[in-house]
Amino acid sequence: MKLIQLTASMGWRGHEQKIIYLYEAFKDFGYVEDQWIICSEGSEVQRVALEKGMNVITLEYKSEYDLKYAKKLSQIAKEKNADVVFIHNSQSHTLAVLSAMFYGLKAPLVLCRTLIRRVDTNLLRKWKYNYKGIKKIICVSGPVVDVLKFAVKDHSKLCVVGSVTDINKFKKQEKTGLLHKEFNIPEDYKIIGNIAEFTGFKDHKTWVNTVAELVKRGVKAKYILVGKGSLEQEVRAQVKELGLENEIIFTGFRRDIPEILPEFDLFMFTSNNEPTGGVLLESYACKVPIVAAKAGGIPEVVVENETGFLAEVGNPISFADKVEELLANTELQEKFKQKGYEFLVNNFTKEVIAKKMFNELKSVCK
Repeated sequence: MKLIQLTASMGWRGHEQKIIYLYEAFKDFGYVEDQWIICSEGSEVQRVALEKGMNVITLEYKSEYDLKYAKKLSQIAKEKNADVVFIHNSQSHTLAVLSAMFYGLKAPLVLCRTLIRRVDTNLLRKWKYNYKGIKKIICVSGPVVDVLKFAVKDHSKLCVVGSVTDINKFKKQEKTGLLHKEFNIPEDYKIIGNIAEFTGFKDHKTWVNTVAELVKRGVKAKYILVGKGSLEQEVRAQVKELGLENEIIFTGFRRDIPEILPEFDLFMFTSNNEPTGGVLLESYACKVPIVAAKAGGIPEVVVENETGFLAEVGNPISFADKVEELLANTELQEKFKQKGYEFLVNNFTKEVIAKKMFNELKSVCK
C-alpha cells in the first residue's frame, strides 16, 4: 500500500501525535510500501515529522476552500500513485473532497474522526461526510460513531479503531522528584496533575473546584496543570477567586511530558466530552493511577474499579471522594497501575492499533 496522511492542522494535540505514531508503526511493521505526510508549511506536524526523517510534503494552507491546494493534492496523489488518502482534520476533509470533485483525485478517501460533535447541523458539512469518495470513517470511540450516525446515511462506513500510544516513549515509571524540586514542593506532599489544553470540554472549572474541595478537606498535595489554550486566563481568574494561587501550579506547555508525567501521584481528568483521552493511555504507560470523568469515550479507556476510578461529570464532590479514596489506599493504587498497564499493552499500543488501522485502510483499496 502507498499511503498519504493528510492534515491542514497547524497545532499539536493528540490527533497530530497520532499521525506520527501511525507513520512510525506502519513503517516498523512493514504495513506500507511507501508513505507520505502532507501538512501545512510551518506546522507542528511538519516540524516533528522532519525531525524524525519522515517523508513530508508541505503545502501552503489558506482556507479549506483553496482550489489551488485541492489541485496540488490531486497532482501529488497521482504522482505518488497513492492507494489511499487518509484524512485527519476537518479542513483537509473539505480540501480532499474538492480535489476529488474538481481535479480528479482518484484514490479512496478515508476520514479519521476524533471529536464527539454532531455534524448534521450544517448542510455543507453533512454533505461532505456523505460524499461518495469517502469510503470509510474511522472513529476513535463508540460515542464518536453515535453522533456521526445522525449525519452519515451509510452506517456501514463507520468503524472504531481506538487511540494509540507509544510505550517506548513513556518508559520512565519511577519518581525522581523532578517536579518537587522544580516547583519547591515539600517531599511529603503528593502531586495531583492534569495535562490538557485549556479549552471548553476539558472542563478545568470542575478540576479547580475539585482542588478547592480537596484543600478544604486537608489533603496534603499540590496540584499541577500542564498546557496552554484560549481559556487559560479564565481558569487563572477562577483560581485567584477561590484563593488557590498557592495550591495550583500552571506549568505552561511542556515538551518533556515523558519525564514529568511519572512524577504525578495521581492523574485527575475532568474532561466532559472526551473522545478517549490519549493522555490517559500515557498515564497507564507511566503507571500513574487515574481518576477521570465518566464521559464520552473515557469508559472505553478507563475500566471502573479495575484500571482507575470514574467520577460523575462536572461534580467536584464525586471527584474529591474518588481522589481521597485512592490516595488512602496504596493497594488499590498498585492494582490500578498494573491493570492499567496491562490494558494499555493489550489494546492501545502502536503495534495493536496500527494493525487494526491498516486492515481498515486496506479494505478500501481498489
